[in-house]
Amino acid sequence: MFAVRIHGRGGQGAVTAAELLSVAAFDEGRHAQAFPTFGSERTGAPVVAFCRIDTRPIRLREPITHPDALVVQDPTLLHQVDLFAGLGADGYLVLNTSSTLESLGLGELAGRLAPDHVVTVPATEIAREHVGRPVPNVPLLGAFAALTGQVSLEAVADAVRERFPGLLGEGNVRAAEAAHEHVRRSVRRSADAPSG
Repeated sequence: MFAVRIHGRGGQGAVTAAELLSVAAFDEGRHAQAFPTFGSERTGAPVVAFCRIDTRPIRLREPITHPDALVVQDPTLLHQVDLFAGLGADGYLVLNTSSTLESLGLGELAGRLAPDHVVTVPATEIAREHVGRPVPNVPLLGAFAALTGQVSLEAVADAVRERFPGLLGEGNVRAAEAAHEHVRRSVRRSADAPSG
């Protein structure tokens, strides 16, 4: 089973991201579930959404405490809550920011995770460019697909088009494609960088 925890703020589409990810996995023939947890239901309040993907039926229903992947939609959450609780050394991290992990005070975390399991993506800027709104959820799904390989970009695009038909869906698909390519270039650059 592959477990994903998505941290964001109300209005950034964390719940929708988990749902789209589960639909993408389901469309590729796997079992999936998605569900949220949140406190005060208002724009800007912290939100956590979960997605599980497996080849077998999923019986678990509790929140994910030990994720295989963490998607952080809002870097302002980094030092407010323990976002990284339960993320193992082999875990994946997709972080919405144009800053480096070191400049965000996450150098130790970056050193703990495999370099090819961590990526920063300017998802809010990508969303603004392609959708006209600063909603980072779909670009981060494109980035997640590129980094983890758990779902294909095509499955993400199909789920987005199903949920958001028309121009909104196509803009979101372009945003997912741009973030996917950003991650592919980032991973290629880190693989080509000279070691120590």
